[in-house]
Amino acid sequence: MADAKNILLVEDDPNFGIVLRDYLNLNSFQVTLAKNGMEGFDKYKKGDYDLCILDVMMPYKDGYTLAKEIREDNTSVPIIFLTAKSMKEDVLQGYKVGADDFLNKPFDSEVLLAKIKTLLKRKSSQTTVSQKQTDFQIGDFHLNAKLRFLTYKKEDPIKLSPKENDLLKLLALHLNDLMPRELALTQIWRDDNYFTSRSMDVYIAKLRKYLKQDSKVEILNIHGEGFRLVVHA
Repeated sequence: MADAKNILLVEDDPNFGIVLRDYLNLNSFQVTLAKNGMEGFDKYKKGDYDLCILDVMMPYKDGYTLAKEIREDNTSVPIIFLTAKSMKEDVLQGYKVGADDFLNKPFDSEVLLAKIKTLLKRKSSQTTVSQKQTDFQIGDFHLNAKLRFLTYKKEDPIKLSPKENDLLKLLALHLNDLMPRELALTQIWRDDNYFTSRSMDVYIAKLRKYLKQDSKVEILNIHGEGFRLVVHA
């Protein structure tokens, strides 16, 4: 099981949690089980996970809150919600905090397995060679995407949030070229809709604020298409 993918399973029903953990173990996954949202976030911080499965209704901290905290730290780890409720509002709230998929209880374990494999495959296909690049020179700025540090000349670095970092990195990978809006929305926000689009505009404004120290650097809005990070000669 050297190449086994690590899954964080957060489920407050102990019997169901153990059964699901054992089923996933049998299918060659390494599973860490937590019994509530607080314990789940504690285990998340201590581990390195390829995918998270979260129950929605839990004591101390619900699945939505936990997903939001995970997304603040990591924008790319896939998250599947398990829910006993199939209300439209709950599903929308789940996607809003960063869920990739939903399963209503009771569910067929083979369907869960198929969803897990699909999400892991999608995540793997998004990790291109170019995305492994971590250092970028943007005019007089240096971006260390691994540490999330943006440094202007010899000044103290600014620590970027995960989304600020991912967005600036994607712009830098397309330096002086078009970065399509839908590419950023699907890779960073994992959904292309009105709310995620407005959220991205807020982050673009934040990045422009950071970059204004260098008059040669500009983020251009290409109407209806996306953005272009430009370094003028």
